[in-house]
Amino acid sequence: MELIITEKENAARRIAEILSDGAATAERENGVNVYRWGTKRCMGLSGHVVGVDFPPEYSDWRDVEPAELVAADVVKSATQENIVATLRKLARRADEATIATDYDREGELIGKEAYELIREETDVPVDRVRFSSITDREVREAFANPDEIDFDLAAAGEARQVIDLVWGAALTRFLSLSARQLGDDFISVGRVQSPTLKLIVDREREIQAFDPEDYWEIFGDLQGDDAAFEAQYFYDDDGSEAERVWDEATAESVYEDLAALDAATVTSVRERTRTDAPPEPFNTTAFISAAGSLGYSAQRAMSLAEELYTAGYMTYPRTDNTVYPEDLEPDELLDEFVGSSTFGEDAESLLEQDEIVPTEGDEETTDHPPIHPTGELPPRGELDDDEWEIYELVVRRFFATVAEPAKWAHLRVVAEAAGHSLKANGKRLLEPGYHAVYPYSSASENVVPAVSEGDALTMSDVSLDAKQTQPPRRYGQSRLIKKMEDFGLGTKSTRHNTIEKLYDRGYIEGDPPRPTTLAEAVVEAAEEFADRIVSEEMTAQMEADMSAIASGEATLDEVTAESREMLDRVFEELADSREEVGDYLQESLKADKTLGPCPECGEDLLVRRSRQGSYFVGCDGFPECRFTLPLPSTGEPQVLDDSCEDHGLNHVKMLAGRDTFVHGCPRCEAEKADETDDEVIGACPECGEGAAPEEQRGEGGDSEAQSASDHSSGQSPREETAEAHGGKLAIKRLRSGSRLVGCTRYPDCEYSLPLPRNGDIVVGEDRCAEHDLPEISIVDDEDDDDPWELGCPICNYAEYQARNAIDDLEDLNGIGGATAEKLAAVGIDEPADLRAVEPDEIAANVQGVSASQIEDWQAELAD
Repeated sequence: MELIITEKENAARRIAEILSDGAATAERENGVNVYRWGTKRCMGLSGHVVGVDFPPEYSDWRDVEPAELVAADVVKSATQENIVATLRKLARRADEATIATDYDREGELIGKEAYELIREETDVPVDRVRFSSITDREVREAFANPDEIDFDLAAAGEARQVIDLVWGAALTRFLSLSARQLGDDFISVGRVQSPTLKLIVDREREIQAFDPEDYWEIFGDLQGDDAAFEAQYFYDDDGSEAERVWDEATAESVYEDLAALDAATVTSVRERTRTDAPPEPFNTTAFISAAGSLGYSAQRAMSLAEELYTAGYMTYPRTDNTVYPEDLEPDELLDEFVGSSTFGEDAESLLEQDEIVPTEGDEETTDHPPIHPTGELPPRGELDDDEWEIYELVVRRFFATVAEPAKWAHLRVVAEAAGHSLKANGKRLLEPGYHAVYPYSSASENVVPAVSEGDALTMSDVSLDAKQTQPPRRYGQSRLIKKMEDFGLGTKSTRHNTIEKLYDRGYIEGDPPRPTTLAEAVVEAAEEFADRIVSEEMTAQMEADMSAIASGEATLDEVTAESREMLDRVFEELADSREEVGDYLQESLKADKTLGPCPECGEDLLVRRSRQGSYFVGCDGFPECRFTLPLPSTGEPQVLDDSCEDHGLNHVKMLAGRDTFVHGCPRCEAEKADETDDEVIGACPECGEGAAPEEQRGEGGDSEAQSASDHSSGQSPREETAEAHGGKLAIKRLRSGSRLVGCTRYPDCEYSLPLPRNGDIVVGEDRCAEHDLPEISIVDDEDDDDPWELGCPICNYAEYQARNAIDDLEDLNGIGGATAEKLAAVGIDEPADLRAVEPDEIAANVQGVSASQIEDWQAELAD
């Protein structure tokens, strides 16, 4: 029996389908799909199924000094035991094995891990196959010409594992223990992560330090026999043209001169033709940048690209190469798209060119070609909208690289009035060239009508615009990845993951990313006490050392030993600064959670977390001062810069994914609740007079409105028959800012129904025939002519539950038919199966699905 091992399950499925001509069947062993045809078996791993860690005696953070980790042994152990057990079992039955993991440093290491597991069971021959796209031709060619594992390349990947573990664990523990930030709030440090964070913080410092300068620009409309066009005043500034006037008096003088006139004379007309060269082929960085212009994060773009690669529709998405290989025949690949309803017409027009010569970039490597389509066209319905948009981007980029240049006609007109010069620059597209097949680059025209020297033009609408210089822009994700590439931080395979980690660990927020207070504190502490932690030079040197391992110029032991020596020197710098580092970080973390002064003792009010995990506002003077304010139970609080004029407290935003909202001033919300009387609207269906049997009652909700501080969460226990206690339903405003319809006998009766947080609640005169409750509407203001008609609160909540019921996987946000099929392939057939899975494990097995997406689905199910 021949055993074939791929990096992930969906790659196993695709390769089995190719090699078996569609005859392979799937069997489940230990929860792992094994594809079978004839004497062959094919199984997918889940990325790394063997991980590195320290021995168990180093696991207790409090008992082990962080510096001890520098010289600690690193051990390997199975991280996916069911997959490892299946691999071992199949290896014992195999006569030969073939490693078919991805062709890069990480893929070679994963293949080596599989090789070592096989070797522990048997000494059968083990081959290695490599391919850049999972297409019929490439896969068959690879299996017809097997190679050997590149142990040097795998050792480079293993060096990264060991170095990242030792550096990350030792420094994370040091900073977290120093700042007394343990548990979920630990302070994360990483070899690539921290220098990347410094790039973001440094950019933010430039923005904050920027001192804007005032300047003025002057415009006027000119018109000859044809259409009017806008011209701009300019002047000679030591031999170069300048449009910005830095002196206000001078600007006003020029403006008054021009505004007093109604004509200008053309003094110069210059025409020229410019060629606009097509773009070079996609490497990973350029692809992420182009996908970013379509609104995709780096992580999402790569996830979609990996999915398309595994399905056989595009080549491997992790590449530095910008030169197509010699064996790529552009005309043959174009011919595959002829007849396509989306791409056929453009492919035919490109094939009609006299010559098809692809563009080239500066980077040429021999591992993978630039990213391009394989020629296998997916049916439109097989891909979801995001997958199709990325696929079309890749196809059209290939089209652009084999298209002709565009040609532009440029026209420059200069006119004079009152001794002052005005200019207008126009451009028209003469030949669209690659723009005809690649709509992602700008082809906008700015038409200036034809005029001649000496023409008198009418001048009108002269304007003086006061402006200021602008600070540098924050790095967008694609631009940040380019900066990382320039500084040698990370690799093409890891840079997008590094950015995602910075988001996950609370160091950056927004898009483009901006650093949080915690990020600034960590970078500043590192710069002050051990700047190697955030040194891009140090990290780039380590990356170069790992490349030296891959080329056989260095060994794993040499490079990891050198990295430990460097880390030793870092701890020597930190040795006498532990208390200072801790105090510095604690003060910064406190500042990030501070709202303002306590009204009872004057100490700071801080966002705090209870033992049960809920957030509230508490006094820094605790336990002497016990003043508290509640916060909503939905989301994670973020202190904003905006502050309350009445109380001097910063506003709070609750971060809750798509349900994020601004809570405002916690004191204002609490005082509104204290000043608002409950409005009784009817009998409680649980305990009121004439309470209905259980099957006829509306089911009370467990909305976030039931805050732990002033209304408990959960619905009341159901009894077989109703017992009347005279309970009434009332509209209540809670001190946490939430609103609900709840029983006046709370906490003895916990029945409640949620109400919207915002808008005025209007109780109507019409009543529900079934529940004898008034119909409610929500209005934004007095002039709101389209109020939100909630109706009976019990009926409304029942409709809401029915509308949001999750019966199938496709009821969850972001899961379509294709994603549901991928999840089913790893044993997730219904929503209940999602509840208990490990997000990282599933994400490693399912292309196009991230761990954070799975966590969002689990949270949606929990709701």
